[in-house]
Amino acid sequence: MRPDPAGRQTQENLHMIYDVLIIGAGCTGVMTARLLSTKNCSVAVADAGCDVAMGATCANSAIVHAGYDAKPGTLKAKLNVRGNSLMKDLAKQLGVPLRECGSHVVGFGEGDMKTLQELYDRGVTNGVPGMRIIGQDELRRMEPNISSEATASLWAPSAGITCPYGLTIAAADNAVTNGVHFYFNFKVIGASRAGDVYYISNGTDTIAARYIVNCAGVNSAHVAELLGENNFPITITPRRGEYIVLDKVCGNMANSTLFVCPSERGKGILVSPTVHGNLLIGPNAYPIEDGGDRSTTAPGLEEITTGAHLLMPTVNTRMAITSFAGVRATPNTYDFYIKNSEQLPNVVHAVGVESPGFASSPATAEYLVGLLEDAGLKLEDRDDYIPTRRADGNHKQFHNMTDEEKVEICKKDPAYGRIICRCETVTEGDIIDAIHGPIPATTIDMIKKRLRAGMGRCQGGFCSPRVADLIARETAKALDTVTKCGGGSWLVEKRKGGN
Repeated sequence: MRPDPAGRQTQENLHMIYDVLIIGAGCTGVMTARLLSTKNCSVAVADAGCDVAMGATCANSAIVHAGYDAKPGTLKAKLNVRGNSLMKDLAKQLGVPLRECGSHVVGFGEGDMKTLQELYDRGVTNGVPGMRIIGQDELRRMEPNISSEATASLWAPSAGITCPYGLTIAAADNAVTNGVHFYFNFKVIGASRAGDVYYISNGTDTIAARYIVNCAGVNSAHVAELLGENNFPITITPRRGEYIVLDKVCGNMANSTLFVCPSERGKGILVSPTVHGNLLIGPNAYPIEDGGDRSTTAPGLEEITTGAHLLMPTVNTRMAITSFAGVRATPNTYDFYIKNSEQLPNVVHAVGVESPGFASSPATAEYLVGLLEDAGLKLEDRDDYIPTRRADGNHKQFHNMTDEEKVEICKKDPAYGRIICRCETVTEGDIIDAIHGPIPATTIDMIKKRLRAGMGRCQGGFCSPRVADLIARETAKALDTVTKCGGGSWLVEKRKGGN
């Protein structure tokens, strides 16, 4: 049985028995759902947040890593290189920007040359194409603003940058177009099994499915235990990384992603352009107890600034427009744990999928679908699959249109002639389209992630009230029920007495 083509979650759908339920709507879960939507099976995705890409996918370095960093022979190495090779066509199909800018791992003196050579050798073994170790002169020609102390780099031209949450949202929209159901605000607190069917509960509602894919990020080991795994072999340590975003006037300071030589704590502080024209610096990396703690700290931001200045002394953090933190799920295995459960039938785990999890996600989806087939799921290709984000293949924001297209669409719909976000040129028509999209954008942050309204220089100071008003109008809800990011994050407080 296939769900309705609109793919909208409804109370009636909770009475279905899905073929596959994916727990977690980050990049791994959504890419897997999209791939399964090409097959003749019914699929649901459940997430504790109010949208897709609410965890590590919405707060990372946005890099499509080349694949030289992972230890040869690991699943991480295999999926990273394969995922990188799939990303270009995927981004094109979904209408998401991808910039093939390459990356440098920058060395400072003879002491770093051994590390650069080791990374090069790893990359060759992993199958990374086109790498070279280059000297100071060539490095400075490629990156004029690099530190004068930099002496060499490992150049990997296959690395790139994109928008991780933008790509995930586009993939989710496409999955919905092909019949996948998404259940948000669905925090898994219990599970049971009767025959060949699992019943997954959030305490209020229950989703039934014959196969389960656990992609719950920092909570994936906990979800495994809820499903019934005893003595689960993987331990997850949440690791927080802080970032600073600089204004677009700084965006051309770096032509490629710049790393320092890595350490045991990670890849170090990077300096990178973004596909939207900003400059990104960070992250640091610290273990934390609370996987939901995304706070930034003054010492942490100072550490990022110092690290960025090592690579590029002219970086001016007075041009910062915002800072943020993301949390990755670091496993005790130093590799992705992606395998069929040894204790539970028809359960597949994707646990500890940390960096380069985003770059790996298209390949991880292939791997997970293969494991589902190994577990007994019978899959056949659909002949009515729609590969584009929307059924009509048309999803273009106003600021990406040609002048002729802008004139034409304003004639058809005057809402596209009213600018709501001045910094990013987001129109009322764009926002209305997102509110009524495949996954309706009904919070301010949902609009922000889809259209960038609020991501510019003023950080939503001008547009946020107007976005909230449009959400209230288009959903026929009171303004004081519109939230920033779900829960109690109201923009307008309801007056006492209800008026």
